[in-house]
Order: sequence, then structure tokens, then C-alpha cells
Amino acid sequence: MTIRLLIADDQEMVRRGMRRILEHQPDMAVVGEAADGVEAVELARRLTPDVALVDIRMPRRDGLEVTRLLAGPEAPHPVRVVVVTTFDLDAYVYPALRYGASGFLLKRSGPALLVEGVRAAMAGDSLISPSITVRLLQHLTGNPAERNHGRRFRKPRRDDDLLTHREIEIAGKVAQGMTNSEIAAELFISPGTVKTHLASIQRKLGVRNRVGIAVRAWESGYATGRTP
Repeated sequence: MTIRLLIADDQEMVRRGMRRILEHQPDMAVVGEAADGVEAVELARRLTPDVALVDIRMPRRDGLEVTRLLAGPEAPHPVRVVVVTTFDLDAYVYPALRYGASGFLLKRSGPALLVEGVRAAMAGDSLISPSITVRLLQHLTGNPAERNHGRRFRKPRRDDDLLTHREIEIAGKVAQGMTNSEIAAELFISPGTVKTHLASIQRKLGVRNRVGIAVRAWESGYATGRTP
């Protein structure tokens, strides 16, 4: 199966470089390029790509709004969005993940991670490596007041009434950056069982992927390894 891609970045040189990297893969094809956020949404809705690679800082409509419109809960035909940017600021990372982004990649990460990120997004997994996911989520949930430039956030939610004890345990380990195999080994269960639990967690919490599970686990305090 060919993975159909849309690249949205206001710099032509960046788009050209990403296209060259991605189309070098035998199972990937770039079906469209957008130079601003409005064009990105229009092309995505018309071309229905499998994955949209979206920059944050774009004219007319920024990448956060593009992510919300394409991957958010109100998107009529959701598209997997991978945010690709120069900055890993709280004001970008947290909203992007909450708006449904499949991951968050820094432009300096290099070609290999870009390709890996597309494949991870297609698999419904996290774009970024577990260690980076943990670092970002720790930083994001450390000080809610600073997370959104001083604007008030609601108190962190608890998902005790939604998840079983085992699901809470697994969600916490996902937020710690553990892979399915590592979780299985630590809990003495099979990777297939872990995968089944993750699907149940996603359904109950209404999140799209492991990143969404990790965000909720950090918000609820499960990432520390403490269960209620």
C-alpha cells in the first residue's frame, strides 16, 4: 500500500527537501504541497491524504488550527497529522497533541525520524521516540500555569472510573515511554494482550493513539507509576 502524503510548510526549500526524503521510500508518495494553512486544509479535504506533515508557523492559518480542523474530534474526515516544526515550545506541543496530532517532530531530527514518523502515524502510534515523548510530557504537565502563558486550565482529570486497574497500570507505562514489548515483559503478559488493553484504553478515553494515552496518563498522575 502506498502512503499518500501532504506537506504543508511556507518554505519551498523545506517542502522540496521533505518531498525528496519521503518519495525516496518505495511505499510513499507526496500527493500535494501547501504553502499556508488555508491551502493545507483545502488540499487535505480534497486529496484525502493518509498523513499530513504540518508546520506550526504558516501564513493565513497556523499549524495548530490546521491540526484541529484536520485531526480534531469535529473533523468530518480525520487525517493523521504529524506536526513538523523548529520549536518544541509548550505553547505548540501541548495544543497540537490535544488537537489530535499523531506526533510532534523537530525539523532538525533528520530524514530517518521523518520516515519513521510517517510509518508510526499510519500505524496509529506516536511519531516521536518514547524518550522524547516522556521529556515533553513531563515538561508540559509540570506547571499548568506556564503551559498556556498564564491562562487558567481546568484541574487535571482522573480516569479512575473509566479504566480498570490493569489499564491504568498500562497507561502509566505508556506515558513513561515504554514499548509494548517492555510493558509485556514487566507485567508478565503477552504483547498481544498489551495491544488489546491499549485499544480498550483508547476507546474509553476517546483518544486516537499512544500520545493521547500518554497525555491523559500524565494529567491523571499515572505516569509516576502510582495507581489509585
